[in-house]
Amino acid sequence: MTEAAKSATILVIDDDAEIRYSLSRVLSSHGYRVTEAPSGEQGVALVRKGPAPDLVFLDVRMGGMGGIEALQLIRSAQPKQLVILMTAFGTAQTAIEAMKYGAFDYVMKPFDPQKVLSLAAAALKTRADLHAVSDYKPSINSEDYKEGIVGSSPVMQDVFKVIGQVTASDVTVMITGESGTGKELVARSIWKHSHRASKAFIAVNCAAIPDNLIESELFGHERGSFTGATGQRLGKFELCDSGTIFLDEIGDMALATQTKILRVLQAGEIQRVGGTETIRVNVRVIAATNKDLEQMVKAKTFREDLYYRLNVVRIKMPPLRERGDDIPQIVDFCLQNLVKQKKARVSKVSPEAMAAFVAHDWPGNVRELENVVYRSAVIAQGDAILLKDLPAEIRAATGTEPTVAATPAGGVGEGNLATTLTAVAESTALATAKIVAESTASGEPALTVERALDYLYANLSTETEGLLPQVERELITRAMAAQNGDVTKAAKQLGLTKAALQKKL
Repeated sequence: MTEAAKSATILVIDDDAEIRYSLSRVLSSHGYRVTEAPSGEQGVALVRKGPAPDLVFLDVRMGGMGGIEALQLIRSAQPKQLVILMTAFGTAQTAIEAMKYGAFDYVMKPFDPQKVLSLAAAALKTRADLHAVSDYKPSINSEDYKEGIVGSSPVMQDVFKVIGQVTASDVTVMITGESGTGKELVARSIWKHSHRASKAFIAVNCAAIPDNLIESELFGHERGSFTGATGQRLGKFELCDSGTIFLDEIGDMALATQTKILRVLQAGEIQRVGGTETIRVNVRVIAATNKDLEQMVKAKTFREDLYYRLNVVRIKMPPLRERGDDIPQIVDFCLQNLVKQKKARVSKVSPEAMAAFVAHDWPGNVRELENVVYRSAVIAQGDAILLKDLPAEIRAATGTEPTVAATPAGGVGEGNLATTLTAVAESTALATAKIVAESTASGEPALTVERALDYLYANLSTETEGLLPQVERELITRAMAAQNGDVTKAAKQLGLTKAALQKKL
């Protein structure tokens, strides 16, 4: 019995006395202190009266107050209360409402004792993890990073220095780096600190505009210049006069358009599509790309003269994998912004979750990290992001994500065997370790079902009492789950009559 089991209190709320009795028996047999409430009203009253239990099992359908209403009232009285709903009807609506109103999880009736115990252990671990991060202190104050560019690593300090150096002039800047590294944030920072800050800043994603429309988008058009041109339209360069234009993904721009961009840079002049008038514009150009423009110049897919016009000062944004020390700061920055925008209530991160954030290589860079923080904050069940709230691929970076060995034909893989034996009976954990160890020592890559049964009979029958009832209970539970609670189908699968199965249930 763990220390958590010795001290944890669990409240079972159900109007069915038999359900309360069986669930309490399963939980108390593992050391949990269990109290019961025969209705939603009484359960809510117990939680409100306090002290609040460590965990609540709550039935969905009861006479009087229903489980969903009780869940809302419990969470209103105790926002951090962990609740597991119980239901015999696994509908989409039940699942959606359970998670919408803050349930930790839900369990299907009839109960699988191992499932109940696993959920209870997981919920109590979550509770302990949330308490463990109660003294969490953010590594930054988001107010100090109004530019939105976060980082104190040496490579980012170099970026900040160059930004400061180019703001005093109108020099053209080329920002390079992988997608998601924050190139537009750098462009906006240059604009905000320049003498053009009071004028317009317009960002244009060159990759998102079709080639036949990009000239009209950038330079405008005259009425009747092409099909659909029903009136005169000003382009981005005219709209941005005296301001700053940011040409993102310029490596995707067609050669014909590149020629006109070069003219703007050289002469400060544009012509609208279909027009003859030359229009003077005073615009600072900042460009960005995730492509290798030098190689494109060699391949004749990017104009060499335009490349040199744009590449007066280059700022190279480092990928996130090269600035791992900045990740905790970025995570804190994202969380603080989410709280301010009321998109999430989470403001903390557990040490294990932060270690996973740092360990991941983030191929999508800062943009991917921001998305994962947002996703994890939304599904977190307390005021902190825990390791379990992260996507599996992020958890895997820490080496703690469990993996299951493949099952060879005709046998059971060691990983699957361990799972199977543990589920067969509560006392088989030790046997699992023994049988896997013996298999490894003998050099056999897999364990057959026959050998597993031989081992169980020869060893567990002398170490435990009532092995057959435990196996029978497990098989019945699994059959009922596989048949979605249909007693007739489960009985047929098990080779029993419906009446015999009902009696066992």
